[in-house]
Amino acid sequence: MAETSTLNQRPASSLSLLEEMERTYKDLPMEAIVKQDILRQGIHFFPEAFQVKDPYKSKDYFIFSFDHIPLADLKDGADTKAPEEIKISGGHFGLLKTVISTRNNPNSPYKMKLREGKPTLYLEETEIGTAEYPPIPSWYRHKTKSGKLPGEIAPVIEWGYLLYLTVFRNCQYFGKDEECAYCDINHNYRQQKGAGRPYTGVKDVEDILEVLSWVDAEDQIAKVYTITGGSVLTNLKKKSEVDFYLQYPEAIESRFPKRWMGKLVAQAFEKEDCQKFKDAGIQIYHPNYEVWDKDLFEKICPGKASWIGYENWIRRVVDSAEVFGPENVIPNFVGGVELSEPWGFKTVKEAITSTKQGLDFFMSKGIVPRFTAWCPEPYTTLGQQAGPPLVYFCELLRAWKETFESYGLPTPPGYGEPGPGKAVFSVSAFMDVIGYSGRN
Repeated sequence: MAETSTLNQRPASSLSLLEEMERTYKDLPMEAIVKQDILRQGIHFFPEAFQVKDPYKSKDYFIFSFDHIPLADLKDGADTKAPEEIKISGGHFGLLKTVISTRNNPNSPYKMKLREGKPTLYLEETEIGTAEYPPIPSWYRHKTKSGKLPGEIAPVIEWGYLLYLTVFRNCQYFGKDEECAYCDINHNYRQQKGAGRPYTGVKDVEDILEVLSWVDAEDQIAKVYTITGGSVLTNLKKKSEVDFYLQYPEAIESRFPKRWMGKLVAQAFEKEDCQKFKDAGIQIYHPNYEVWDKDLFEKICPGKASWIGYENWIRRVVDSAEVFGPENVIPNFVGGVELSEPWGFKTVKEAITSTKQGLDFFMSKGIVPRFTAWCPEPYTTLGQQAGPPLVYFCELLRAWKETFESYGLPTPPGYGEPGPGKAVFSVSAFMDVIGYSGRN
């Protein structure tokens, strides 16, 4: 492993660092390495970078902020004009087109500027790639009968592939004794409302169906919808957690049967409740386990540990495969949070060893975890701190790819095409590495 020392020395992004990773990790595409580095560092958009010819889709803040500083502190239009994602290509490494989620960070070494009328991403003085911004879907021009915009009700991400339905924009795990320590869903809701933005807390089924009717009529790019939101511990709108979330796929599949692949990102439910969602038409289930180590789970996810418990959570993930099929259970973990201070591992080697144990546990059963790259958002319990070094993400991608290939598992469904130049999943590079055979 390239780095086993403590994390006090975390090299900042530089061209020499990327070139070192290129030499060291020949089994990983450079698209994935660069993508993970941009995700961990964020992007500083110069004001000129928003002066592009064609309209583009800006950030809808569909669930979390994914920004390194508070919304109120973003300057020069980044709070309202930053694109949802970027797609970079070319540049110093000759990158194939690579989709990357936007994380605003005015202190990032990655700078988005305008060159010859085109947004271009730089690291130091080196061009990393020419950037495209996502187009605005035609159906974004509508407004619901209740006066809401589509991007508030059913925003589209992953370059148009995924409709993201955060139907409950808060979480009943509340306060530092219950909230997941990396999560800013409640804080993001407050800052969006504080900025005077329309930001519906609980989405109405009829609003969602109205927006989806436009997607059905006008859109051929979106292939999947995700239903998600915060946890419900007691009840919401006089419904239990299961009944609250169940109403959405039941309505969608009744109105638009099998029009899109349905996903559910929710707590780890018992099998009988999983069956209800399967019967309603949900095909993919994401009962996210967040971090593999039991002690870290209990510290970083105190509400989940208290209300459900680590052993129960893992058992329920495994049991859910009997309902959905193991290839359709894709639990997420937050890549890098196992290195967070004050509780995390002190070395990359320890962190990867632990996380690989979880990958092996699930993949040996045909369940393929995915990961999102941790973004240290300012209002969370973990707060603003240095994220993991780039070598961690390279080691994580290697461990994920090797374990995935060793069990001969199929490409996770519901994520589009795999591989460099094709992957649209924007918050980590796990899809970018699938099928890559390496370079000399």
